[in-house]
Parts: sequence; C-alpha cells; structure tokens
Amino acid sequence: MARTRGLLAPLLGLGLVLALSLPGSGSQAVACRSLGPAEHLTFVPAARAQWLAPRVRPQGPLDHLYGTVRSFLSTVQLNPFPAELVRALLNEPASVKVDEVVRYEAGYVVCAVIAGLYLLVVPTAGLCFWCCHHHRRCGVSVKMEHKELACERGTFMTLLLLTTLVLLIGVVCAFVTNQRVHEQSGPSAEAVPEILLSLQGLVSDVPQELQAVAQQFSLPQKHVLKDLDGIAMSIGNTIHSQLRSTVYETLASLHSLGQALQVSVDHLQALNATLLELQNRQQDLEQAVSMCRERLHDLLQEPSCQGCAESLHQAGDLELGADFGQVPHVDDVLQRLKGVPEANFSSMVQDENNTFNALPLLVSLQMADMVKELKKAVAQQPRGLKTLAKAFPDWEAAYRWSQALEKVENSSRPYLKEVQRYEKYRWIVGCGLCSMLLLVVVCNLIGLNLGIWGLSAREDPSHSGAKGKAGARVLNVGVCLSFLFAAPLILLVFSTFLVGGNVQTLVCRSWESGELYKFADTPGNLPSSMNLSHLLGLKKNISILLAYQQCKKGAALWRVLQLNDSYDLETYLDMSQYTDSLVQELQNLKMDLENMDLLSPAGHRDLQALQTSGLGGLQYPNFLIQIQKPVVNTNMEKLAHELEGLAQTQGSSGLGKQLQEEAHRLRNLHQEKVFPQQSLVAKLNFSVRELASSAPKLQLETSSVLDRVTHLKGKLPTWATRILMNESECFLTREMGYFSQYTAWVREEVTQHIATCQPLSTALDNGRVILCDMMADPWNAFWFCLGWCTFFLVPSIIFAIKTSKYCHPIWKRLRSSSSEETQLFHIPRVTSLKL
Repeated sequence: MARTRGLLAPLLGLGLVLALSLPGSGSQAVACRSLGPAEHLTFVPAARAQWLAPRVRPQGPLDHLYGTVRSFLSTVQLNPFPAELVRALLNEPASVKVDEVVRYEAGYVVCAVIAGLYLLVVPTAGLCFWCCHHHRRCGVSVKMEHKELACERGTFMTLLLLTTLVLLIGVVCAFVTNQRVHEQSGPSAEAVPEILLSLQGLVSDVPQELQAVAQQFSLPQKHVLKDLDGIAMSIGNTIHSQLRSTVYETLASLHSLGQALQVSVDHLQALNATLLELQNRQQDLEQAVSMCRERLHDLLQEPSCQGCAESLHQAGDLELGADFGQVPHVDDVLQRLKGVPEANFSSMVQDENNTFNALPLLVSLQMADMVKELKKAVAQQPRGLKTLAKAFPDWEAAYRWSQALEKVENSSRPYLKEVQRYEKYRWIVGCGLCSMLLLVVVCNLIGLNLGIWGLSAREDPSHSGAKGKAGARVLNVGVCLSFLFAAPLILLVFSTFLVGGNVQTLVCRSWESGELYKFADTPGNLPSSMNLSHLLGLKKNISILLAYQQCKKGAALWRVLQLNDSYDLETYLDMSQYTDSLVQELQNLKMDLENMDLLSPAGHRDLQALQTSGLGGLQYPNFLIQIQKPVVNTNMEKLAHELEGLAQTQGSSGLGKQLQEEAHRLRNLHQEKVFPQQSLVAKLNFSVRELASSAPKLQLETSSVLDRVTHLKGKLPTWATRILMNESECFLTREMGYFSQYTAWVREEVTQHIATCQPLSTALDNGRVILCDMMADPWNAFWFCLGWCTFFLVPSIIFAIKTSKYCHPIWKRLRSSSSEETQLFHIPRVTSLKL
C-alpha cells in the first residue's frame, strides 16, 4: 500500500494541474463530484465469534478480609521466590535438601510448632479438666459471698460475652468463605479445559480464518466492477457538464451571428436596391424640377406680376438638394456577399447541440473495449492474497502446540474431577466443624442467659437455684465441646493453611509480580518438556514475560513467536502490482471528438465572406450627408400655396390663371416625384443607419467567433482528454478507497482477531484470577477465620469455666441471737397463730 500511495500522489497532482487548465475552472480544481467518495464496506468477521472472555473477581465485602489474610501471609513468608529450590525440584527432585525447604518454609515451621503445641496442650488441659471436674475438685461453685464477688462475676461474664461475639463473627465468616470456596470450585475447574481449548484454537484455526479473509476480497471487487459499468457514462456526463457552458456559449454566438448576418445582408440588399431606384428617379425628378423652375422664372418676371419678387426668389431655389450619385457604390460588397448566407445557422446550431448532448453515449461507445480490459484486470486476485493463508509459517509448530495442549487438556480432566470430589469432602468437614463452633457459641450464649436469669432471681425467696445450675451445666457442655473439637480444628486449619499459604506466597505473589515469568525465561530453570520454544519447535528462544507483555498490547502472533523473517503481513497486503495494472489501463483511456465540428463548412464560408466583404468599411457618413439633405431645396407645398395667393391678387386674369396652373403642376410634381423620393430616402436612411451601427461590430464579432470556433474545435479533444484523465484519477481514488478499506480491515482482523496472541495473555490472566482470586483467596480466608475461632476457643474455655462458678447457688451466712447458722437459704420464722 505504501507504493500505491506513492504512485497516487503524482497522479493526483497531475489531475489537479489538468483541472486548473480547463475552461471556467479558474483557480479551483475540478472536484470528483460525479463519482464521490468510496462507499463504506461492511465485511463479515472471519475470526471466531468470541475469544476467551477475561475473568475478573467482582468486588465484595470480603475484599478487606482477603487483604488482611494476604498481609498475614506476607508476614509469615518473608523469603523471596526460591528460584534455585524450584529449579532443583523441577529438574532433579532427588537433589532437593530438606534443610533448604525448612529454611524457606521457616514461617510455616513456626506456625507448625504453634499448632503442635496447641494440639498437645489443649487436649491435655481438657483431659485434666475432665478428671478434676469428675472428682469435683474444680469448676465447683463459689462457697460464700464476699465484696469482690459481683465485680469478678461481671468481669468474667463480660469477657465471655465478648469472646463469644468474636467467635460468632469468626464462625459466620468461616461459613461464608467455606461456601464461597465450594461455589467457585466447580466453575473454576470447568474453566481450565475452556482455557486450554482456547489456547489450542489460537493457532489451529488461523489457516481457515485467513482463507476466509482472502475470500472477502470479492466485496471490493464487486463494487469496482459495478462502478466500471457506469464509468463511461459518468465520464461522458462529466465532460458534457464541464464543457457545456463553453460549447453552449459558442453555439449561441454562432446562432446570433447567423441571424445578424442575415439581417445585415438583407439591409445591404435593401440599401443597394433603394439607392439604385433613388438614382434612377433622381434624373427624372431633376428634369421635372428644372422645367418647373424655368416656367415659374419666366412667369414671375413679367412686369404685370405684382408682389412676385419673393416667390421669384423661392422659385430660383427650386432645385435638387440631395445628389445620390455622389454616395459610394456597394456593388463590390454585394458581390462578395453573393449567396450569403449559404448555411442555415439555426438548423446547424441545433444539429451541433444534438451532437454535443449525445456526448455521454458517444464516450460510452468509444470506451466499451477499454472498460472490458479494465474488468479483466479487476477480476484477478492479487498474488499476495492468494498465498495469505498458505504462507502462514511453521505449521509443524502449530501442530505441536495443539497436540501438547490437547494432551494437557485430556489429562487434566480426571484430576479436576478428583479435585471437585475432595473439595466436596473438605466442604462437608468444614461445615461440620463450623457447626461445632457454632454449637459452642450457642452454649456460651445460652449458659450466660440462664446464669444471668438465675442471678436476677436469687433475691426471690422461692428461688431454688435451678436456673443458675442449668446455665453452669450448659457452659460446661460448651467447654467440653471446645476441648473435644480443638484437635480436629487445629489439624484442618494447619493443613489448609499450609496448602493455601504456599499457593499464595509461592505461586500467586510471584505470578502477580512477574517473577514466575522471569523464572521461566531463565535458561535451565524449566525442563525441556516444559520449554515453550522447544515445544513449538522454534529456532529462537522466546521470552515468556516479553511474549506476555506483547500479547497484552495486542501484538501479532508471528511477531511474538519471532517469525517476522518468514511472514510479513504487509508483504501480502501490497497491491502495487494489482493497482499498477489498473493505472496503466486507465492511462490508456482515450476518446475521439473530431466529429464535433461546431461550424459547418457552409457556415464557415458565410462568416469568412462576411469577414472579408468590407461591409464595415463602407463610407456610411457619405450616405448620411446626402440623406440629411432635402430632396428639393424649396418647400414645394409652401411655394404652391404662395402662387395660389398671387394668382388671386393679380389684376390680369390670364396671369392669375397661369399662376394657378403652375401651382397645380407644382403640387402634382411633389406628389408624383418628390414624395416617393422622400420615402425612398427614409428607407435608405433606415438601412444605412442599421448597417452603420452593426456592421463594424458584426465584423469584429465574426472574427472573434471564427477564432473561438477554431480554437475550441482544436482544444475540445485536449480538454476532453484532460477531463477524462481527471475523472480516471477520481475513479482510481474512489476504487482505491475500496481496496484501502479492505486492507485496513484485513490488517485489523488478522492482527487483532485472528492471529493476535492477546488470548494467550488473557488465558494467563484468567488462570491467575481462577487460582489466586477465586480459589486461593476464599480458601485462605476460610482457614484464617477457622483458625481465628480455634485460638479464641482457649479464652472462651477459660472464661466459661470461670463464669460457670458464679452461676451455681451461693451459701449465705445467717446471724441469730444465740448462734451462727449457715443456711443455703433464709427460712422465715414460723409464729403461732391465735385461734
């Protein structure tokens, strides 16, 4: 993937440069809007549904008790981990010296001495007490009452009550921890095969899971093949959308230019026709005006014409104003524009629009073969994925690992059953002894209650001392039970203490601190049958502590087993060869836009004819100069009206009649000759002014449009190719997004779920939790509470014996007038009754 990213960088840069050079792009690159980012792929997990769940002992009210027991065991066992002793025990058990064991177990030896003394002294004291009590030499009641009696009695009763409460608390804790050990022994024993099976599947299931991972490469393949089905149409639409504004603008310019060309040619033809007619009419009009001027001049100069001087002056000005023979000819321009427009610009622009709008379909047809080649390239599977599962290293080591764990798992089941069976016996014995302790507590409490009841009733004259005696007997029963069960209690306490204490100090403490891993890593400490590297057939020795720490962090299995030389996941996820073929095929994508002319040959000839016609170079100001002149300098209507007025003021009827006739002729000349000429002049004025305003711009626009069409026609294939390359890069980026998702998923799935060694650290942690937290802690708490009760039996025995003395009836000394009489009870004197 690193090589692929390195290849994509320059290609994306090239796409950016190309995008910047496209029309209308400005300073912004063309975004991959048509394709968009790659969709999110959802892969099916290839690893097993669930690894071994980490076990944690939930917090509870017994945690403080567990901590107290651990502190006590740390005080008992102050020696560090006995590496030399354990090494000799594992490799050469016969060479282990007893004095070394005793030296290490010094704290336990001291505890054994204390337990032995207890086992010797307490039963002996019990035997002596029984003999003494049998001969009524001890445990008898107080003979007489004295001042300190009440204080002593209260003190011993209070001490017995406190001791009994301590015993009760210890018994309750012993019951709870005994039950906790029993409840957790079954699940803990069942968890051992589960852990071993999990470790066995850690390696054996890897090939099938890696094969399942490789097969899911079809998911990104399907998406890429689906995208390839629409890539040609997508590229065509993108080319159409990005070139649309430029092409549409050019075609709109051609359409408007064609319309302007038609209008200009029509105006030029109208100008030429009007000018020819004006010139022809001008000759006839000039003759008629000249004849009319001469007649009026002769008539108005007669002596008999009165008041004709002003009219004579106006008649002298009766001549043509505009001379259209002096305007420039347009024959050459018309000759150059002969047959123009040859093309139908509206139809031509519509055809080019249809051709351009069909561009996506045209691109699809041209790219069909190339898309087929791309599909062939995509349909292949990368070489690395083909060998992803087969190349996983050292299957012989995996087989050895599985066989060894299977052997351990099979051999452990009978032992675990025996452990559960003996645990049941231990639980029964523990419950029995705890019940005996509870019976001692009950005897103490009942004896105290009866004794207190007997003392409170002692002042009653009817008191017989039965309650006190009963209380003393119950206390003595508790004492006998204490002596009777002291020996089995101390034996059970010491045996469970010896086992549980050594498990905690020798195994759990060193396991939690990591000393156990360091011991296993030291060469020579473990026999070859227990050496992990030898068991897996590895060439290099691996550190169990380092492996555990790496597994804890989620390292890959081959990295922990130091198999990096023979297996590197990144090598099999390298798709550079696969993507290189895709890049090569994408670079070969081409398209042909030569058939898109934009301007037909006839239209091109029309525009060239307009460009070279000289239409804009005509001397339109010369036209306007003549047009602005009147057709006749004199106002013929006004002159005719003045002649009619003169005809009425003349004295001679003949002259007046002649003036009337000339006025009539003048009006007829204006209507027949001058007025049509004026209409033609107005028509000429419109055409000249239209051409004068549009022709120069039209020729400039024609040159600009021709240049644009020529430039656009030459650049369209180049621009289309650039857009094609940019879209190809967008497509490649999108499809690489699918492959990147796949490789990222494979990397995560393989390293964190399939070939991760994290279950190894979880199994080791679970083993420590099961052995130390769930079994050793309640086990040690049980003997601690039971030992607590066992040693508190001693003060309980002493205080019970002392208290029972004060529960018996006490003889009181009675005084009389004659003599002293000691009586058990005061009997009132009987007096005689008078009848």
